[in-house]
Amino acid sequence: MAWGVAKRTGMLARAVAATVALVPASPCADPALHERSPLSLAIFGSLEADAAKTYGAIGLKWAFGSSGGLDASGFRLGLKWGESVEPAQRKPTEGRLYKTEFHAQLGYEWRIGDTFVSLSAGPEVEARYSETRRDRSFEQRGALRLQTDLWSKPHENWLLQANAYAVLADRGRYWGRLAGGWQLFDELYLGPELEGYRERGYHKLRLGLHLTGLHLFGLDWRIAGGLQKTSAEKAGAYVTLGLHWKR
Repeated sequence: MAWGVAKRTGMLARAVAATVALVPASPCADPALHERSPLSLAIFGSLEADAAKTYGAIGLKWAFGSSGGLDASGFRLGLKWGESVEPAQRKPTEGRLYKTEFHAQLGYEWRIGDTFVSLSAGPEVEARYSETRRDRSFEQRGALRLQTDLWSKPHENWLLQANAYAVLADRGRYWGRLAGGWQLFDELYLGPELEGYRERGYHKLRLGLHLTGLHLFGLDWRIAGGLQKTSAEKAGAYVTLGLHWKR
């Protein structure tokens, strides 16, 4: 199992390196840059793997309706596209299930001191292709997605993150993550994370450590890893890599 995670991690690392190569280098210091508008666009991506599943996603968040950009309260438009590969049948493990999802969300984000809270909603479209020894199937479905996010510094040396979404469909999906962090230096935080996921007939729980705020190659990174337990597999390891870039 650990070997499987390591193998996927190597593949993910190569994908991240390719992504970084596409990011333009930061421009040289120029007094004229100080006259530019506040940053209003964040581009983000994530890669994660465990013994049974590999998932990757890319998206953006655009701030509009205010002059303060992402650092002020205002409306937000979010777009996200993701791909995953996992067993088509969990008990016993068999075949492959390929999933593609896309969602667009409109919401509002409030800034209160060093705290950001957002609420958003929008449509989600998911396509599934399943392949086993006996048959193949393809299905599409649409649903309403509700999401809330919290990012806060309750103390100058502490970070608190909470994220959750619900997909309202026949096979309702629910996900949540809670993480705390202690400041190592600058904007780099280390701490525990707890993550849960539930879908009809399946649930997953993760407990691990995260390192958030690593600035490298002009991007901000989040690295996490730990143990997970699902309703279909034995306890095993997981790794997650996230990044975002403001412009």
